[in-house]
Amino acid sequence: MTDDTTRGTLIDGIHYHQHDVVIVGAGGAGMRAAIEAGPHANTAVISKLYPTRSHTGAAQGGMAAALANVEEDNWEWHTFDTVKGGDYLVDQDAAEILAKEAIDAVIDLENMGLPFNRTPDGKIDQRRFGGHTAEHGKAPVRRACYAADRTGHMILQTLYQNCVKHGINFFNEFYVLDLLMTDVPGEKKGTTTRKPSGVVAYELATGEIHVFQAKAIIFATGGYGKIFKTTSNAHTLTGDGVGIIWRKGLPLEDMEFFQFHPTGLAGLGILLSEAARGEGAILRNSEGERFMERYAPTIKDLAPRDIIARCMATEIREGRGGGPNKDYVFLDITHLEPAVIDAKLPDITEFARTYLGVEPYYEPVPVLPTAHYAMGGIPTNVKAEVLSDNTTVVPGLYAAGECACVSVHGSNRLGTNSLLDINVFGKRAGKNAVEYVKTAEFVPLPVDPAAGVLAVLAGVRKGNGTERISDIRRELQESMDRNAQVYRTEKSLSEVTELIERLRARYKNIAVQDKGKRFNTDLLEAVELGFLLDLAEVLVYSARSRKESRGGHFREDFPTRDDANYLVHTMAYLTGDPESADAGEHIRLDTKPVVITNYPPMERKY
Repeated sequence: MTDDTTRGTLIDGIHYHQHDVVIVGAGGAGMRAAIEAGPHANTAVISKLYPTRSHTGAAQGGMAAALANVEEDNWEWHTFDTVKGGDYLVDQDAAEILAKEAIDAVIDLENMGLPFNRTPDGKIDQRRFGGHTAEHGKAPVRRACYAADRTGHMILQTLYQNCVKHGINFFNEFYVLDLLMTDVPGEKKGTTTRKPSGVVAYELATGEIHVFQAKAIIFATGGYGKIFKTTSNAHTLTGDGVGIIWRKGLPLEDMEFFQFHPTGLAGLGILLSEAARGEGAILRNSEGERFMERYAPTIKDLAPRDIIARCMATEIREGRGGGPNKDYVFLDITHLEPAVIDAKLPDITEFARTYLGVEPYYEPVPVLPTAHYAMGGIPTNVKAEVLSDNTTVVPGLYAAGECACVSVHGSNRLGTNSLLDINVFGKRAGKNAVEYVKTAEFVPLPVDPAAGVLAVLAGVRKGNGTERISDIRRELQESMDRNAQVYRTEKSLSEVTELIERLRARYKNIAVQDKGKRFNTDLLEAVELGFLLDLAEVLVYSARSRKESRGGHFREDFPTRDDANYLVHTMAYLTGDPESADAGEHIRLDTKPVVITNYPPMERKY
C-alpha cells in the first residue's frame, strides 16, 4: 500500500481518494458548483476533458437576465417567456427561481472578471434572442447579456480561473464510469436508505482505476446529442452521467424532449448562434422570402427554436428549400454592416467561411436544424437534489446543467437560458451540497467497489468479435436523424426501437483494436456507445408514449397539444436488463405533475 496526496491511497492496484464533495463534470455547471463548494468543503472536480475544453465553451449567443440595461424589462416577463417557450411543461416555481436569480448570476460573473460587451455608458450590453419578450409577449426585448458570440467560452474561462484561485482539486481526463450506492440504516427501525458513497473513474493517461469516496456527489456531465448524426454537440457528449444514473435504477424525466436548433450549418450541424438573428439576421427560403413572417408575424425570426425548426422543415418539405437537393434554407446577414458583423458575430461568420466556403458579407448561409440540447435528464428539485421518484430525495446526490431536469425548460428551452441554468442551479447544487456535508458522515463504500467497472472494461478489452463500434454508432445516429428528429410518428419511432434491439445484439459482439491501457480512447468509445444505446432507447420509448405534439416533440400522427392527457412530465424507470428483452419489458413509464403557479396553459401564439 502506498499513500500519495495526488494519487490517493493505492490498495491492490486501485487508487482511493476521499473528499467531502465530488463534482462529476467540469463544464459551466460543475465549475460554478465548485466555486460555491470549494471554499467551504474539501472539493474535487472529475472531468473526462481538460475543463476549458468542456462543451459550455461552444455556447455562443448570451445569457438571459432582466437587467433592463438597454430596454425596460423585469424577471416576471422572463418567467412568462420561459414557461410559454417550454409549451407550459415548465415547472413554474423553478422558472421563477431561474428568472429572479438570473440578475445576481450575471453580476457574479461580472465580478469574477467576465468581459461582457458594454453599452456606451459602461453597462453590460444586451441583445434580442428568440422567445424573449416584453410585457408578456407584446414585442421582442433585449435580455441576452453577451460577450460577442463567444459567451460560453468566456464563461468557461472565467469560471476555471476562479476555480484555480480557490484551489479546487481537478482530476482531468478521468472518466467516471460508475456511481457507488450503499444501503444504510433508515430513520425508521428496520428500514434502509440507499445513499451515494462515491464514484469510480478510469484515468485516461494510465488506464488505472480510481475510487472517490464522498459525502456529497454532484453530477454536471452535460448532454447526449451524439445519439444523433447531425448535431451541434461535441464528440464527447455521450450522456455518461445520465446513463450511469439510469443504470442505477434511478428515473429519468422528459427524455422525449430534445431541441433541434434551427441554424446548424447545412450538412455539418455546426452551430450558428441565435445571436445572428438577435442582431437582425433573416431566414429566407429559395425564393428569397422571409418565410417566418407567415408563421410568427409578431416576432418573426425570433420565435422559439422548436417553432422555427418546424417551419424550416415545412419550407423544405413543400419544395422551397435551397441547393441542388432543395434540402436547406438560408440565414441572411448581408444587410448588416460588416463592422457590426465583425464586432458582434466574429465566430459565426468564420465558421461559414471555413466550413462552407460562404462569405456572409455577401452571401446567405445554408442552414438546417441540428440536434442541440436535451430538455430531459436526471430529475431534481429546485435545490438540485436528485429524486428517486416524484418527490423522494436521494440524500447527498445532486445534479445541475444539461444532464439535469429541474424542469426550467419544459418541452423547449429558450436560447440563453442554458448558460443561465448552469450558473443558477450549478450555484444551488454547490451551496446545498456544502450544507449537507456539514452534518453528514461518509457512507461506507461497497465491498470491492471497482469490481463492476473492472469487469466491464476487461470484457470490452478482451472481446474478439467482428462488430466495429463506429458502424453501430453510425447506424444508430443515422436512424435517429431519420426517424426521431424534428418530425416523429409511431411508425418512425418503432423503426428506431427495432433497430436499437438489433444493435444491442451486435454490441455484444464488438471488438476494440487497442488492447492497451494508456490513452485507450477506442476502449472508452465502446463504453460510451453503451450509454448512447441506452439513452436513445429511453428517448424513443418515451416519445412513443406521448401521443401529442408539444415543444421539441412533434408527432405528425398526433399534431396538436393535448393538455387533458399530457400536461405531465414523463418519468422513465429501468426495471430489468436492457440486453435481455425489448424496451417494453425493461422500461416502465410513469408521470409527474407539472407545477403551475401564475401561468395556466394558453394557446402559444407569436
